[in-house]
Amino acid sequence: MSREQYLRNGAGLMVFGALIFLVYAVVFFFRAFASSGFEIGVETLNGVTPQQLDGLNPAIMRYITHLHVATAGFIAATAIAAGGLAWYGIREGLWWAWLTGVIVPVVGLAVALPMHYMGHFNYDWVSHLGLIYVGTIIYVVGAVVALLGLSQAAPGAARAAR
Repeated sequence: MSREQYLRNGAGLMVFGALIFLVYAVVFFFRAFASSGFEIGVETLNGVTPQQLDGLNPAIMRYITHLHVATAGFIAATAIAAGGLAWYGIREGLWWAWLTGVIVPVVGLAVALPMHYMGHFNYDWVSHLGLIYVGTIIYVVGAVVALLGLSQAAPGAARAAR
């Protein structure tokens, strides 16, 4: 494959992974308002339903909804930024776009994912994190493919160096 093909295919996969993140954010957002559970894959917290918690203290549920909406916004913003960097920067062979496009979601995932494995609450990991993992795998494959393209010398680079 040529450098341009690697960059185009890698950026395309990264955009597809970012779109999956965006879909997750949209579902997360709407579920905050229209669901019987807390969030995707979390129906109760140690057997306590959102309705029971709302009966105990409505402010707690409003606060949880506020956090879910904010989280959805940050996931969506990250998806849009990562997709934009891939499509408009990485596809053009810009190293700074690749570095930023890799660092941004890595920071988000590195902050968010560890709490899921501390056993603080039960959740269905497939529905809760499955889509994020699928998007991440596709995004990482795209980043590697794009890296192969970035590692190749740009056409005319040898002439420009002379």
